[in-house]
Amino acid sequence: MVELPDLRHSYASRDEPPHMSDLDSVTIESATMDELDRLVERWLELAAGQREYGSQLQTATNRSRIRDSFARRIAGGQARVARDGDRIVGFVTFTMEGSTFSKSVQRGVVQNLYVEPESRSEGIGTRLLEAAERALIEAGADAISLEAMADNESARQFYRDRGYRPHRVTYEKSVENDTP
Repeated sequence: MVELPDLRHSYASRDEPPHMSDLDSVTIESATMDELDRLVERWLELAAGQREYGSQLQTATNRSRIRDSFARRIAGGQARVARDGDRIVGFVTFTMEGSTFSKSVQRGVVQNLYVEPESRSEGIGTRLLEAAERALIEAGADAISLEAMADNESARQFYRDRGYRPHRVTYEKSVENDTP
């Protein structure tokens, strides 16, 4: 997990939000329920692509769960899409962290960030991430965290380039049973 602390003033000096580029036909907007099924398909692409980095998510068996999750995020205003005309070329989902423990920091969490492969390196991921950060700051986040697969160096570099630093490291060990 990586964390970006205290973002409350990071957009104060800009004349316009970063998603309002005159040079780009892509817009960043709140997702709508009409887009739910298209977002589920994009998430399935994201999950399938993460398998090469060691993700253990099963795509087809999670379809209904991810659909429910997206419906909650859309209804709660916690999903943004990147649109190029009628096409969705990327999305981000986010939420405030829930906890049973009191903490000294209110943490926002970016849960999913996806840009279709042919639209990468055009600034769309940055604009989606910034939209999520702004929404989380408005919701009271003091820090924002997200996760990237350990072997996905391009994603990890993307987040480092945007000020995120390692905060917590998760270790995993495969358990094999030697008994017949």
